[in-house]
Amino acid sequence: MKIVSYLRVSTARQGRSGLGLDAQRTAIQAYADTKNANVMKAFVEVESGKNNARPKLTEALHLAKVTGSVLVIAKLDRLSRNAAFLLTLRDSGVKFIAADMPDANELTVGIMALVAQQEREAISKRTKEALDAAKRRGAVLGNPNGAGALRRAGKGNVAGVKAIQLQADAHAEDLRPVLRGLADEGITSLGGIANALNDRGIQTPRGGTWFKTSVSNLIARLG
Repeated sequence: MKIVSYLRVSTARQGRSGLGLDAQRTAIQAYADTKNANVMKAFVEVESGKNNARPKLTEALHLAKVTGSVLVIAKLDRLSRNAAFLLTLRDSGVKFIAADMPDANELTVGIMALVAQQEREAISKRTKEALDAAKRRGAVLGNPNGAGALRRAGKGNVAGVKAIQLQADAHAEDLRPVLRGLADEGITSLGGIANALNDRGIQTPRGGTWFKTSVSNLIARLG
């Protein structure tokens, strides 16, 4: 039995979920061991949960299809709110296994996708209604100066500054295995890493493009 593994972390969710890349690899490897299977290649996606683009998933599905491998993910329930992911998985024609739900099938995933879409639309509606109600009460929404301006001026309060630092730290930790993978490929220069991150569609903590200086800052943050 041949396995292609797919691992995903969200820069916004990884810390809260407690399911990082190492935990996912452990779960997938444990499943592979029970089946005496060989993990041919692991694909790592670092994306926001709100981003429906899954380039690494597409690559993983393609490799699984052309090699006759089984696509294995660690925990289907962690991705069950993303309708785009579920529908792509269902319609791929590739056999897949979720280590936490080995009996899941196309019907299970299809139902999850419908529920995910309905839940997302309901959340969006409730959020819009809450904002409209706040406006009617005369509430001022948002920061008129912008968080970026506060950061540049260094005038954010202690809690706000700490939150920004924690977010940057979490983003850096999310990218640690990505940098490790690039090093394994022989990509170690600042320019090479910046190009590789940009090619993979991975953004900086502020949603921008990587340059040598931002890569240097990332490496320094990782110690």
